[in-house]
Amino acid sequence: MSDLVTVTPAAADLIRSLREQHGPLMFHQSGGCCDGSAPMCYPAGEFRTGSSDIRLAALVVDGVPEPVEFWISRAQWELWQHTKLTIDVVPGRGSGFSLEAPEGLRFLLRSTLIRRDHQRGARSEHQQSRVE
Repeated sequence: MSDLVTVTPAAADLIRSLREQHGPLMFHQSGGCCDGSAPMCYPAGEFRTGSSDIRLAALVVDGVPEPVEFWISRAQWELWQHTKLTIDVVPGRGSGFSLEAPEGLRFLLRSTLIRRDHQRGARSEHQQSRVE
């Protein structure tokens, strides 16, 4: 499991449901203007990443045949690099662009500070996380 990004069981259930409806998925961590810094879920490849984005994790969710990539802007990661990120889901209306919006649920990113010695080993841009 990745030390950088994990997924709660409730979020994993929603990811499985969205995968069945929309095919392969990806996340991009929003910068927080209009959507409250929510992780945005898109069909894989629909959100165009660029040189200012990094892939933080490839989440392996049971029941989803391919990893779900999690992207964040390099500048935002510089501010958040001392945290472990957990994708969760809560009741409410998500952003109109994120796939979960019609479900009456929204993804939420929770963060926990990590120890400095632990952080050094966790800064890979290409980690895989297993979620059951």
